[in-house]
Amino acid sequence: MTPTFPNLAFPTPGILPCQSIETLIAGGAIASATPFDVDQVQPASLDLRLSERAWRVRASFLPGRRLVADRIEDVSMHSIDLSGGYVLEKGCVYIALLQERLSLPPGLIARANPKSSTGRVDVFVRLLTDRGGSFDDVDEGYEGPLYLEIAPQTFSILVRPGTRLNQLRLKAGEPPKLETRSVGVDLQGGDIVGFRGRRHAGVVDLDKIDGHDPKDFWEPLALRRGELLLDPGEFYILASNEAVEIPVDQAAEMTPIDPSVGEFRVHYAGFFDPGFGTDEAHGAGSKGVLEVRTHDTPFLLEHGQIVARLVYEPLTERPTRLYGEGGSHYQRQGLKLSKHFRTWG
Repeated sequence: MTPTFPNLAFPTPGILPCQSIETLIAGGAIASATPFDVDQVQPASLDLRLSERAWRVRASFLPGRRLVADRIEDVSMHSIDLSGGYVLEKGCVYIALLQERLSLPPGLIARANPKSSTGRVDVFVRLLTDRGGSFDDVDEGYEGPLYLEIAPQTFSILVRPGTRLNQLRLKAGEPPKLETRSVGVDLQGGDIVGFRGRRHAGVVDLDKIDGHDPKDFWEPLALRRGELLLDPGEFYILASNEAVEIPVDQAAEMTPIDPSVGEFRVHYAGFFDPGFGTDEAHGAGSKGVLEVRTHDTPFLLEHGQIVARLVYEPLTERPTRLYGEGGSHYQRQGLKLSKHFRTWG
């Protein structure tokens, strides 16, 4: 199918809303090996799905001037058929072919990020494109397949064709940065201020919602003297001190940690869609959940300490649906584990 781009005009730079993404799908600029799922297009992003093909690789890589498939031949240990379900083991690196492929029209670029549920189980994922010079970024005019690097860190995970680990956000031009807000950590939210992943837990089935006992995978954390000591190499789920609100005509991304605010990384999953935390979408008071992994040294975290920053950008137009309108596991959230776990208690 030759891509066509009817009714695509972006007089101002911005992030594409759901109706524009659907137009790209209808015109063939975004294609798939199987029919798209009815809930795959989010208010300002597109969920991407695993295909049946994956490889266990001995090292991560960037394609540079080469095709991803050619680089896989250099580092592949063995190929994997995901069709019957497959456990990706923690501490290993995998590359999977995604079902979607792109033929981006002029003026559009794209950026990928892990889905919130992926980050909350400490699975590190990055998008790869043919001849790509950086992870997660898709150049203007890119035409070709999409691949995903997958590196489970704390839990081994069970995946299948159709499992959604990351999402794609499309941008017209260079959207201005409307605002940057600092995000502090909440260490006074109740008897439990966070969770730490258990090192020798079982497998998390990423397509099984509310299907795991959280006590088998997580250790609850209580506040001591108004501070929390982060141990090197451990993974934590914490909550933001402030409520997060994303206006209906904007989207936001949680930026990677700045070394000036601490020796740890916050938030693998960085996209916040329009309507998150708003009255209009019935989400007022929603917190941002923070996925925290320390680096090489212990770090003492205090209540309210700045741990991340939210960068807001405009949409090209208001989306026809808002975050949470079709149902969401994370609208109106406080401190919350991923959707794979039952409520703590």
